[in-house]
Amino acid sequence: MIKAVLGDRLDDWVDRVVPFLLRRPINPNLLTVVGTLVSLCAAVAAGLGRFGLAGILLLGGGFFDLVDGVVARRHGSTSSFGAFLDSSLDRLVDMGILLGILMHYAVAGEPGHVLLAGYVLVACVMVSYTKASAERLVTSFRGGVLERGERIALIIAGLLFDLLIPALWVIAVGATITVGQRFALAYRELERVDANARREVGEHP
Repeated sequence: MIKAVLGDRLDDWVDRVVPFLLRRPINPNLLTVVGTLVSLCAAVAAGLGRFGLAGILLLGGGFFDLVDGVVARRHGSTSSFGAFLDSSLDRLVDMGILLGILMHYAVAGEPGHVLLAGYVLVACVMVSYTKASAERLVTSFRGGVLERGERIALIIAGLLFDLLIPALWVIAVGATITVGQRFALAYRELERVDANARREVGEHP
Protein backbone atom coordinates (compact mmCIF):
# COMPACT_ATOMS: atom_id res chain seq x y z
CA MET A 1 0.00 0.00 0.00
CA ILE A 2 2.87 2.38 0.80
CA LYS A 3 4.40 1.98 -2.67
CA ALA A 4 0.95 2.31 -4.27
CA VAL A 5 0.26 5.54 -2.37
CA LEU A 6 3.65 7.04 -3.22
CA GLY A 7 3.42 6.00 -6.87
CA ASP A 8 5.58 8.11 -9.18
CA ARG A 9 6.51 10.37 -6.26
CA LEU A 10 8.78 7.60 -5.01
CA ASP A 11 10.95 7.92 -8.13
CA ASP A 12 11.23 11.69 -7.65
CA TRP A 13 12.01 11.26 -3.95
CA VAL A 14 14.82 8.79 -4.64
CA ASP A 15 16.16 11.07 -7.37
CA ARG A 16 16.39 13.97 -4.91
CA VAL A 17 17.71 12.07 -1.89
CA VAL A 18 20.18 9.66 -3.51
CA PRO A 19 20.78 10.91 -7.08
CA PHE A 20 24.10 9.00 -7.30
CA LEU A 21 22.16 5.73 -7.48
CA LEU A 22 20.52 6.86 -10.72
CA ARG A 23 23.46 8.44 -12.53
CA ARG A 24 25.02 5.19 -13.70
CA PRO A 25 23.41 1.85 -14.48
CA ILE A 26 23.35 -0.38 -11.40
CA ASN A 27 22.04 -3.92 -11.42
CA PRO A 28 18.79 -3.64 -9.43
CA ASN A 29 19.05 -7.30 -8.48
CA LEU A 30 22.28 -6.47 -6.68
CA LEU A 31 20.46 -3.82 -4.66
CA THR A 32 17.75 -6.36 -3.83
CA VAL A 33 20.32 -8.88 -2.57
CA VAL A 34 22.24 -6.26 -0.56
CA GLY A 35 19.02 -5.07 1.06
CA THR A 36 18.14 -8.66 1.95
CA LEU A 37 21.53 -9.28 3.55
CA VAL A 38 21.23 -6.09 5.61
CA SER A 39 17.75 -7.11 6.74
CA LEU A 40 18.94 -10.59 7.69
CA CYS A 41 21.62 -8.94 9.82
CA ALA A 42 18.72 -7.13 11.49
CA ALA A 43 17.13 -10.51 12.17
CA VAL A 44 20.32 -11.71 13.88
CA ALA A 45 20.48 -8.51 15.94
CA ALA A 46 16.86 -8.99 17.00
CA GLY A 47 17.59 -12.55 18.02
CA LEU A 48 20.42 -11.26 20.21
CA GLY A 49 18.12 -8.69 21.82
CA ARG A 50 19.78 -5.71 20.12
CA PHE A 51 16.46 -4.20 19.11
CA GLY A 52 17.73 -0.69 18.41
CA LEU A 53 20.42 -1.99 16.06
CA ALA A 54 17.91 -4.35 14.48
CA GLY A 55 15.57 -1.44 13.78
CA ILE A 56 18.32 0.61 12.15
CA LEU A 57 19.46 -2.32 10.00
CA LEU A 58 15.92 -3.17 8.98
CA LEU A 59 15.37 0.45 8.04
CA GLY A 60 18.49 0.27 5.85
CA GLY A 61 17.32 -2.95 4.23
CA GLY A 62 13.93 -1.36 3.58
CA PHE A 63 15.64 1.53 1.83
CA PHE A 64 17.25 -0.85 -0.66
CA ASP A 65 13.87 -2.55 -1.13
CA LEU A 66 12.36 0.80 -2.10
CA VAL A 67 15.06 1.95 -4.50
CA ASP A 68 15.73 -1.27 -6.44
CA GLY A 69 12.53 -0.84 -8.46
CA VAL A 70 13.23 2.85 -9.04
CA VAL A 71 16.70 2.05 -10.39
CA ALA A 72 15.29 -0.70 -12.62
CA ARG A 73 12.68 1.63 -14.11
CA ARG A 74 15.10 4.52 -14.57
CA HIS A 75 17.63 2.44 -16.54
CA GLY A 76 15.11 0.21 -18.32
CA SER A 77 16.41 -2.91 -16.60
CA THR A 78 13.16 -4.29 -15.21
CA SER A 79 12.79 -8.03 -15.70
CA SER A 80 10.53 -10.91 -14.76
CA PHE A 81 13.34 -12.53 -12.82
CA GLY A 82 13.95 -9.28 -10.94
CA ALA A 83 10.31 -9.23 -9.85
CA PHE A 84 10.53 -12.89 -8.81
CA LEU A 85 13.77 -12.30 -6.89
CA ASP A 86 12.37 -9.24 -5.10
CA SER A 87 9.18 -11.01 -4.07
CA SER A 88 10.98 -14.17 -2.94
CA LEU A 89 13.59 -12.35 -0.88
CA ASP A 90 10.89 -10.16 0.68
CA ARG A 91 9.35 -13.35 2.06
CA LEU A 92 12.74 -14.46 3.38
CA VAL A 93 13.21 -11.14 5.19
CA ASP A 94 9.69 -11.27 6.65
CA MET A 95 10.24 -14.73 8.07
CA GLY A 96 13.82 -14.02 9.13
CA ILE A 97 13.07 -10.93 11.22
CA LEU A 98 10.09 -12.56 12.93
CA LEU A 99 12.10 -15.72 13.58
CA GLY A 100 14.81 -13.58 15.17
CA ILE A 101 12.24 -11.88 17.40
CA LEU A 102 10.71 -15.26 18.29
CA MET A 103 14.11 -16.70 19.21
CA HIS A 104 14.87 -13.72 21.46
CA TYR A 105 11.70 -14.25 23.46
CA ALA A 106 12.26 -18.00 23.55
CA VAL A 107 15.72 -17.53 25.07
CA ALA A 108 14.29 -14.92 27.47
CA GLY A 109 11.73 -17.48 28.65
CA GLU A 110 8.62 -15.54 27.61
CA PRO A 111 6.29 -18.15 26.03
CA GLY A 112 3.42 -15.71 25.54
CA HIS A 113 5.57 -13.44 23.42
CA VAL A 114 6.94 -16.47 21.56
CA LEU A 115 3.38 -17.48 20.69
CA LEU A 116 2.55 -13.94 19.57
CA ALA A 117 5.62 -13.71 17.31
CA GLY A 118 4.88 -17.18 15.92
CA TYR A 119 1.30 -16.24 15.15
CA VAL A 120 2.43 -13.04 13.42
CA LEU A 121 4.92 -15.05 11.34
CA VAL A 122 2.20 -17.47 10.18
CA ALA A 123 -0.29 -14.66 9.53
CA CYS A 124 2.24 -12.71 7.44
CA VAL A 125 3.06 -15.79 5.38
CA MET A 126 -0.66 -16.32 4.78
CA VAL A 127 -1.10 -12.69 3.67
CA SER A 128 1.61 -13.17 1.05
CA TYR A 129 0.55 -16.68 0.04
CA THR A 130 -3.11 -15.83 -0.54
CA LYS A 131 -2.06 -13.05 -2.93
CA ALA A 132 0.47 -15.23 -4.79
CA SER A 133 -1.99 -18.12 -5.05
CA ALA A 134 -4.81 -15.92 -6.39
CA GLU A 135 -2.51 -14.23 -8.92
CA ARG A 136 -2.00 -17.58 -10.62
CA LEU A 137 -5.61 -17.31 -11.79
CA VAL A 138 -6.45 -13.61 -11.57
CA THR A 139 -4.59 -10.92 -13.51
CA SER A 140 -4.74 -8.27 -10.80
CA PHE A 141 -5.18 -9.03 -7.12
CA ARG A 142 -4.66 -6.27 -4.59
CA GLY A 143 -6.27 -5.46 -1.29
CA GLY A 144 -6.06 -5.66 2.46
CA VAL A 145 -5.62 -3.25 5.34
CA LEU A 146 -2.08 -4.32 6.25
CA GLU A 147 0.30 -5.10 3.41
CA ARG A 148 4.04 -5.69 3.65
CA GLY A 149 5.15 -2.06 3.74
CA GLU A 150 2.94 -1.31 6.72
CA ARG A 151 4.04 -4.47 8.55
CA ILE A 152 7.73 -3.71 8.14
CA ALA A 153 7.17 -0.07 9.19
CA LEU A 154 5.41 -1.24 12.36
CA ILE A 155 8.21 -3.69 13.20
CA ILE A 156 10.86 -0.99 12.65
CA ALA A 157 8.96 1.43 14.89
CA GLY A 158 8.51 -1.26 17.53
CA LEU A 159 12.21 -2.11 17.50
CA LEU A 160 13.39 1.49 17.61
CA PHE A 161 10.97 2.81 20.22
CA ASP A 162 10.75 -0.21 22.52
CA LEU A 163 7.17 -0.87 21.45
CA LEU A 164 7.69 -4.23 19.79
CA ILE A 165 4.95 -6.14 21.62
CA PRO A 166 2.25 -3.53 20.83
CA ALA A 167 3.50 -3.47 17.23
CA LEU A 168 3.23 -7.28 17.03
CA TRP A 169 -0.33 -7.15 18.37
CA VAL A 170 -1.30 -4.58 15.75
CA ILE A 171 0.26 -6.72 13.02
CA ALA A 172 -1.43 -9.86 14.35
CA VAL A 173 -4.86 -8.24 14.18
CA GLY A 174 -4.22 -6.40 10.92
CA ALA A 175 -2.72 -9.41 9.15
CA THR A 176 -5.62 -11.62 10.26
CA ILE A 177 -8.11 -9.11 8.86
CA THR A 178 -6.09 -8.86 5.65
CA VAL A 179 -6.12 -12.64 5.18
CA GLY A 180 -9.90 -12.62 5.60
CA GLN A 181 -10.24 -9.76 3.12
CA ARG A 182 -8.13 -11.59 0.57
CA PHE A 183 -10.12 -14.80 0.92
CA ALA A 184 -13.30 -12.79 0.32
CA LEU A 185 -11.75 -10.97 -2.65
CA ALA A 186 -10.40 -14.21 -4.09
CA TYR A 187 -13.84 -15.82 -3.79
CA ARG A 188 -15.47 -12.93 -5.63
CA GLU A 189 -12.84 -12.71 -8.38
CA LEU A 190 -12.53 -16.46 -8.93
CA GLU A 191 -16.30 -16.86 -9.06
CA ARG A 192 -16.26 -14.26 -11.83
CA VAL A 193 -13.53 -16.20 -13.65
CA ASP A 194 -15.53 -19.42 -13.38
CA ALA A 195 -18.70 -17.67 -14.57
CA ASN A 196 -16.89 -16.29 -17.62
CA ALA A 197 -15.47 -19.74 -18.38
CA ARG A 198 -18.93 -21.31 -18.18
CA ARG A 199 -20.33 -18.57 -20.41
CA GLU A 200 -17.66 -19.19 -23.04
CA VAL A 201 -18.36 -22.92 -23.00
CA GLY A 202 -22.06 -22.22 -23.44
CA GLU A 203 -21.38 -19.91 -26.38
CA HIS A 204 -19.04 -22.40 -28.07
CA PRO A 205 -20.51 -25.90 -27.53
